[in-house]
Order: sequence, then C-alpha cells, then structure tokens
Amino acid sequence: MSLISENVIPGNHGKIFETNAKELEDLELIKNAALRVDGVEKVIIDADTYPKQFTVQTSKLVEVISIENEINKTGFHAIPKSIFPL
Repeated sequence: MSLISENVIPGNHGKIFETNAKELEDLELIKNAALRVDGVEKVIIDADTYPKQFTVQTSKLVEVISIENEINKTGFHAIPKSIFPL
C-alpha cells in the first residue's frame, strides 16, 4: 500500500470510485455522503459508465477508508479505482 492508494491527494487529481448504486437518486445520496467527509471538496458523478463511477476531489489529504465508511452507511459500496491522469 502507498500514500496514493490509501488516500485522496488534494487538488484536481481526485480519486475515482466505482459503486453498486444504479439510480440517479442513489448516486445523489452517495454524493451527499461523500461531501460529509472532512476535506472532501467536490464529488463528480459519472452516471454514463457501467459500473457507475464518481470522482472525489479534496482540499486536504483524506483517507480512502473514511470515504468508503461514510458511503457504506447509505447501503451502497465505494471501491477506489484510480487517480485522474496528471
């Protein structure tokens, strides 16, 4: 494990997560849950992919596990995929 794989690095790079949510309302629920995590600045939903994806951008170093735990409370999963290309 590394700093990049276990954390979301601040800035516009972000980290892409996949989710098992399918409906737009569920994706909004996930977005709101992620925004409750301290340091999460922006959540961009990509509803046109399968499985559905969202990108989390932060203003400070945020642990991936804290985002996963907050989203798990909604009944859905968040699985980190990769970072934005630089």
